[in-house]
Amino acid sequence: MITSDVLFPPGATQRDWVADVFLAVSLTLISVVVYLGAGFERASWVVFVALSAAMTWPLALRRHAPLAMLALCTAAGAMQLALFSAPTVSLIAVPIVAYSVARWVPGPLSRSVIVIGGFGSVLGPMRWFANYDTNLSADILFWGACFGAVLTPYAIGRRSREIAETRMQRVRTAEERYTMLLAEREQQTRLAEASTRAMIARELHDIVAHSLSVMIVQAEGGRAASTRKPEVAAEALDTIAETGREALHEMRRIVGVLRAGPDGDDRPTFAPSPTLHDIPDLVARTSERARLIEHGTPHAVSPALALTIYRVTQEALTNFLKHAGPGATASVTLTYTPSSITVDVLDDGTGVDDPTDGGGNGLRGMYERVIAMGGTLHAGPRNDGPGFRVTAALPAGDVPSATTDPRDD
Repeated sequence: MITSDVLFPPGATQRDWVADVFLAVSLTLISVVVYLGAGFERASWVVFVALSAAMTWPLALRRHAPLAMLALCTAAGAMQLALFSAPTVSLIAVPIVAYSVARWVPGPLSRSVIVIGGFGSVLGPMRWFANYDTNLSADILFWGACFGAVLTPYAIGRRSREIAETRMQRVRTAEERYTMLLAEREQQTRLAEASTRAMIARELHDIVAHSLSVMIVQAEGGRAASTRKPEVAAEALDTIAETGREALHEMRRIVGVLRAGPDGDDRPTFAPSPTLHDIPDLVARTSERARLIEHGTPHAVSPALALTIYRVTQEALTNFLKHAGPGATASVTLTYTPSSITVDVLDDGTGVDDPTDGGGNGLRGMYERVIAMGGTLHAGPRNDGPGFRVTAALPAGDVPSATTDPRDD
């Protein structure tokens, strides 16, 4: 504990100063006015007023420097004990001093007022009532009454201090809890924003990368066939236009969701998410070198699972167009069982570098999608020959928890 906080307890306001000064002035006037007609000599009157004021004026420091108040009042009381033959009205300050020290002095140091008060409770009656014919019982009664005037205010002051400390502790606990709640809410907001950004990044990557890859391949094929087979070039241009319109529609849908506020007039337009029935068209539009194989019968699945299967197939075909090479072929195998759906995309390419490579964001997006649906995904070079293979196995039901991600390096 800091020494300055013991000598000068913090927290006292200007209003407290005014109240304490008013208390000190009031008790000084009371302790002096009652003796105006007592017939003191001038010198005795000056000493009396000075010692009475010395006993009550320190009360102005009771909340700002309670130990200094105790020292000044103790010195004034000792001088009154030595110079006066009877107690004075200014001793009314004693209970206030005891309460103030107990209330604003922390720790065992506050008990010093009990020690000083105990000595004063014995020495005062012995000094002022020695001329009276009293017995031991009366002396004990006087001592007990004087000590009670110190002990009772002290107990009240300590209780008041405990109540105030408990209240302050509750306030600090509430503030800490509120701060933790704000920090937790801010962290949850950041996590939600990060999750939203990752989701939007996956959607944009899948849409833009696949659409541009298809458009590039179709444009190159159309250019090669423009002189020999103009009808093939026309079909390539139609595919490019259709793919571009679809990508533009998807981009507008995502941007519309981002721009629309909760109460804004600019409401986003929503379109149905891709389903399992859209996969054949996806494979057909990707390239003539890609083919679709289906085992089993497609059954009803959740929109989230259908979108995951569609995006995984789309991204795998995008990587095929970018890396497999111009002479490679790809096959997309969909296997439907009552409990699971498996997507297997493999190619026989030798692998080429592509300047538009996304740095692994496509594979990362596939892993995130599949794991979020409770499935597993393997992506890596084929073991049975040249090429690359992507296999995703997903449970047919809604599985909210993620499974272990056994990645192939």
